[in-house]
Amino acid sequence: MTTNEYNLCVDQFADRLFRFLLKNTGNEDLARDLVQDCFEKLWMKKENVDFERSKSYLFTMAHNAMIDQWRKDKGHQDIADYEEQVGYEQNQYSGLRPIIERALAKLPEIQRSVLLLRDYEGYDYAEIGRICELNESQVKVYIYRARVAMKNYLGALNLVV
Repeated sequence: MTTNEYNLCVDQFADRLFRFLLKNTGNEDLARDLVQDCFEKLWMKKENVDFERSKSYLFTMAHNAMIDQWRKDKGHQDIADYEEQVGYEQNQYSGLRPIIERALAKLPEIQRSVLLLRDYEGYDYAEIGRICELNESQVKVYIYRARVAMKNYLGALNLVV
């Protein structure tokens, strides 16, 4: 990969990578740090990475970095602590976006990742499988389970709202 191709990667994929990480982590600063780390690693290995595969390479690195971060932070913050931190109030309706984000936060890590890659980023099943190191049937199962969980959570909310 040349320097111009690397700069093109930054221009084309930085925002999408940030959105993916932000939706998964819920932490803007952490998402920015992970994006920067991914592009730094890409720069260090630019001779070994083909430009046509750079998008997949970046999202794979981002997914792995996010999993590493979750493992490192696991157990440090309970969901109740998180809800207090962001000012969550159960009886207050403030739009659909926060509700969807809460529903996404309740999903297991892998289901959230594959669902966001499919529905927000538009990847096909094979590409998601390469990014998350799963086979296509596993990807389809995780996406199905995530959608069912989202439907159940959002369906239950219509009784409350």
